[in-house]
Amino acid sequence: MRLFTGYYRRLRVRALKIRLLAVFASIFFLPSFVPFQKMGNNIFAVILNDQEVGTVSHPEEAEELAREARRQVARGQMASGSDELMLMESDLEVVGSEVLWGRTDDQEQVIQRMAEVLSASVKETLHRSYAVKINEFMVNLSSKEDVVSLLQAALDKYDGEGRYQVGLQLDNNRELPVLTTQIQTREEAVEEAQEVINMEAGIQAELTTVFEEAEPTGEKDFEDYDLGLISMEYGDSIEVVEAYLKEEEITDLDTAIREVTQDEEKNDVYEVVSGDTLSEIAIKTNIPMDKLIEMNDSLEDENSMIRAGEELIITVPEPKLAVVRQEEMYYEEDYEEEVIYIDNDDWYTTERKTLQEPSAGHRKVIAVVTFENDKEIAKDIIKEEVTYEAVPKIVERGTKIPPTYIKPIAGGRLSSGFGRRNRPTKGASSYHKGIDWATPTGTAVNASCGGTVARAGWGSGYGYVVYINHPDGRQTRYGHLSKVLVSVGQTVTQGQKIALSGNTGVSTGPHLHFEILINGSQVNPLSYLN
Repeated sequence: MRLFTGYYRRLRVRALKIRLLAVFASIFFLPSFVPFQKMGNNIFAVILNDQEVGTVSHPEEAEELAREARRQVARGQMASGSDELMLMESDLEVVGSEVLWGRTDDQEQVIQRMAEVLSASVKETLHRSYAVKINEFMVNLSSKEDVVSLLQAALDKYDGEGRYQVGLQLDNNRELPVLTTQIQTREEAVEEAQEVINMEAGIQAELTTVFEEAEPTGEKDFEDYDLGLISMEYGDSIEVVEAYLKEEEITDLDTAIREVTQDEEKNDVYEVVSGDTLSEIAIKTNIPMDKLIEMNDSLEDENSMIRAGEELIITVPEPKLAVVRQEEMYYEEDYEEEVIYIDNDDWYTTERKTLQEPSAGHRKVIAVVTFENDKEIAKDIIKEEVTYEAVPKIVERGTKIPPTYIKPIAGGRLSSGFGRRNRPTKGASSYHKGIDWATPTGTAVNASCGGTVARAGWGSGYGYVVYINHPDGRQTRYGHLSKVLVSVGQTVTQGQKIALSGNTGVSTGPHLHFEILINGSQVNPLSYLN
């Protein structure tokens, strides 16, 4: 019995040694364990976004596993059919330590845990979208189809039959990938597609061209024209660029169409033509009179003077995206011939005489009319048949530049205007035929315009006076002078000193009385002074 007990004890000791040897072998030879080396850190804990995801044998392994985890997340997104761009937190930290022996984690498990942490840390999703830039205006849409729908809506506003369609194509003139527009009729689009399918179409087209060239082309009659829309294009610069944006930065299609196609008020310029009045311009431009005056600093009220060629600011309703179209149109109209002018070098430009009165004619017309949105901007008559001829207006006009008139004194205070007034003193007129400037006696009086002195001396109630006749038939008069410096028949130039101001004649104080006469009658000088 003692013999067997000793034998079994030896067997147990031997089995224990074998187990210990196996443990040491597994520590030093199995890949999941790290052997003890006196060389510093030899096992590393991997922390991703503050979460421990496993242990590895060296830092480079952790970085490689993180890259694979990101690839798996991306592949999963692509497998789901999404082309969106996700932004996620990826803060990788590796903490090393020195151990006698230790076990590293299976790489696939580490990658799986990393992928779970990355997916949970998605900050935001950027959606693939398209930025549409129209001049300085920009709108973002979710798809290329929405872009086409937006641009098509701008065309459809003026294309009631739906003949034209828009497409997108790469702009080869740009270094970066930018899309631009191409507008075609639906028939052209079908023909283009057919040509791609049928290569022999090139031969057929060449034969058709030969036959067309051989066929004589006579002048079209009115019935031969296909009236209606013949071309469309955008009047503004359009660029389309692919982008990744947040969902809140993308505009839905209906809102984008409203923003782009609805009319909004924009400033424009109206050039005044001969015969225009402010009330007519207000009606013509559909702008209330008070708003027209408010927009233009040159206008004080509805009675303000306007001249041909003057430019007024007006507002016009226009959409953000302009559409330029051409229509072939038939119409009948009364028309007038252009005025025929005969120049007369002996007349001033202010002189005109009608030699022949006009009368309107009548005609039938085929014209190509160009519109920008709803505004007609050009008209080209391609066929015309006159029912009866118009008679032109013939006008003789002067070519000489008329003389100008300047204020005859420097300074002075306007003390009495032109027209009806209370008598300032006994013997004075109640209707003032000129204007007065109060100024000290002895102030230099200059010729308002060049001419010939017609009178120089005493003039009863005017005191000392000077009259000057001018080349345009007008006359200026200067009264209440203290001294006359010119004589009758003398030629004077504009601005030449002719007298000194005073207080002679019927006068209440030192001043200059000044008149302008046209055809022998006094007019308000202030209306003629430059």
